[in-house]
Amino acid sequence: MKTLQKCSKFLSDYTSVVVIAIAVVTFFLPSLMGWVNYQLFTDPVSNKFTSQSIIIGVIMFSMGLTLTTEDFRILAQRPLDICIGAAAQYLIMPFLAFGVSKALHLPDGIALGLILVGCCPGGVSSNIMSYLCGGDVAFSVGMTTASTILSPVMTPLLVSFLASGTKISIHGFPMLVSIMETVILPVGFGFAVNYFLGKKSWFQEAQKVMPGIAVLGLAFVVGGVISSQGANFFQSGIVIFAAVLLHNGLGYLLGYGAGKLTGMNTAKKRTISIEVGMQNAGLATNLATTTAQFASTPESAIICAVSCVWHSISGTLLAGFFASLDKGSFPLPLHKRASQGM
Repeated sequence: MKTLQKCSKFLSDYTSVVVIAIAVVTFFLPSLMGWVNYQLFTDPVSNKFTSQSIIIGVIMFSMGLTLTTEDFRILAQRPLDICIGAAAQYLIMPFLAFGVSKALHLPDGIALGLILVGCCPGGVSSNIMSYLCGGDVAFSVGMTTASTILSPVMTPLLVSFLASGTKISIHGFPMLVSIMETVILPVGFGFAVNYFLGKKSWFQEAQKVMPGIAVLGLAFVVGGVISSQGANFFQSGIVIFAAVLLHNGLGYLLGYGAGKLTGMNTAKKRTISIEVGMQNAGLATNLATTTAQFASTPESAIICAVSCVWHSISGTLLAGFFASLDKGSFPLPLHKRASQGM
């Protein structure tokens, strides 16, 4: 178990490196990750349930394993903070994605992918980044929990609304079903398992392995998209990178601004910045590749996969920058800061 825990810590410390490495290898050896796109069955609303769907479910299950009744108590005790955070999450990133798409004149399929990323809940790794940069971890967990719980309603609703200007017909119900299957049910199951087994020592040891499994899962999701769409990547490569960088960077900036505007302290401003800027792009990738109505726009998944990689990198860099402000020095590598208990 100790060996597995060390492997998990290594993967967590080098998340962006692991994701990039698998993406690069898969680009040259597409068959390596072909299994990720293997279709297992089709659900009642014609969504494809693939190996990738199971991977996303495992990632969300690992998030559920970290939730306790105390986390839900935080939601009740800090309603104003959580409401501000959730409002920022579902107002800034979706409409920012729409604005960037229009400003860069993105093709409909690519624009739809960016809007999908913007309308997804906060990323699970944002909690780790908030901890490393001296943010308010309880606030971070509360925001992630709230945005995830709201996602079955907010994500389909916002995507349907913002994508209405494209030539692609989007209906919210298939997305709602997919989010319930791959997010809400696994998170709920993980929470239930933690509730009943959380005090057992062997379970607490097993929990320490889950972050590494989540990192591998994210890397496999990105690899699956590269496997199926890598050949089309360079057709819009520069535009995709520009869109992802603008969307993510402005998200961090506007998230911090929202915290400043509402009078939050430094720790909360850092937290809301990271929570708003870092999206659950893995979920967006899964929706883009498995939801029935995205079948006509496979290019949507490319920008989602690029977001997966970049959000991991930028989140690490931003956490390091915030941490350096406290120390008055340049950021240390992520694994060194973690070992120092920052």
